[in-house]
Amino acid sequence: MQDPECVFNVLAIRPGYRFLDLGCGAGEYSLRASRDVGESGAVYALDRWEEVACKITETVKAQGIQNIQVITSDILHPLPLDGDSIDVCMMATVLHIPTITRGAERLFQEIHRVLKCDGRLAVINIKKEEMTFGPPLEMRLSPDDTASLIVPHGFKEIGMVDLGYNYMVMFKAEKEHVS
Repeated sequence: MQDPECVFNVLAIRPGYRFLDLGCGAGEYSLRASRDVGESGAVYALDRWEEVACKITETVKAQGIQNIQVITSDILHPLPLDGDSIDVCMMATVLHIPTITRGAERLFQEIHRVLKCDGRLAVINIKKEEMTFGPPLEMRLSPDDTASLIVPHGFKEIGMVDLGYNYMVMFKAEKEHVS
């Protein structure tokens, strides 16, 4: 649906980063991020479906990847990660799902909790345009709709990228600095 190199150029993930892929599906973004975080970093591929997690785990083992941890967990429940532990969190084509949208307050509070001070959240959504594929138009979110769900929970919008059929909005977690 989009050029992963464009997505990862914008994400600017560095060695040592901790990357969280929420609703990772087949794990393409997790697998790509593992190259960027390197041996000193970590990738957490989280999905609620056990069969999805098993498939990613098989891929990770087959490729000998050591820095991806696959987690079966519902993103609408407390995330099984320590607070202030993640540099970049990604949600790709997940937010349009009605149960996720309805649980947005809890979800984004949890994402805010696990992100490090000034950590970033990247959200990829399918454009709110009539297309022959993807979710129905009424389920799709515009970039403004996306921001209105996320910003109230301690995030600042820092950019948007057109990805063709999709778009990616970037947010920064704003946390109070304790001296």
